[in-house]
Amino acid sequence: MAELPDAIELQKYLAGVDYPVGRHELIGIAEDNGAPEELLARLRDAKTDEFDSPTEVSSALRD
Repeated sequence: MAELPDAIELQKYLAGVDYPVGRHELIGIAEDNGAPEELLARLRDAKTDEFDSPTEVSSALRD
């Protein structure tokens, strides 16, 4: 599996997100911001349907 983006890259892909945010909306924003497919796939597979902060997104990506 490809390496996940570091915190700075992740914030670039999540730019414009207003929390809390649903998983599907988050995926759309990340896709619009040029997130790589590996990141989008992990977001699609996340067990969380709503995220309250960037920290929650990071945690879900590492689960």
